[in-house]
Amino acid sequence: MSECQNININDAHQRLTTGELAVADIRDPQTFQQGHIAGAVNINNDNLGDFINDNADKAVLVVCYHGVSSQRAAQYMLEQGVAEAYSLSGGMTAWAETLADELIVGA
Repeated sequence: MSECQNININDAHQRLTTGELAVADIRDPQTFQQGHIAGAVNINNDNLGDFINDNADKAVLVVCYHGVSSQRAAQYMLEQGVAEAYSLSGGMTAWAETLADELIVGA
């Protein structure tokens, strides 16, 4: 994969259910604590390199607020060696509207 791809909520949810995706949440820590996808890692400049190294051979789902910033972050991760990177269409705003009962609150 040379360019990141957008993935819709249903496809992302299915792939998460089967354990196919690692999740990188690039929102601020406070918003992350208010609700995130199970297993997501809140990414910042301090842990980005470790996340990429730990998930280089996996498919990565990058999420942000509305699905815009995650596209750039997913492309960056591809350029840094991640095998596959996807941006969640609609971001966590759309995820929360569709799958609110599956949000994890807190750490």
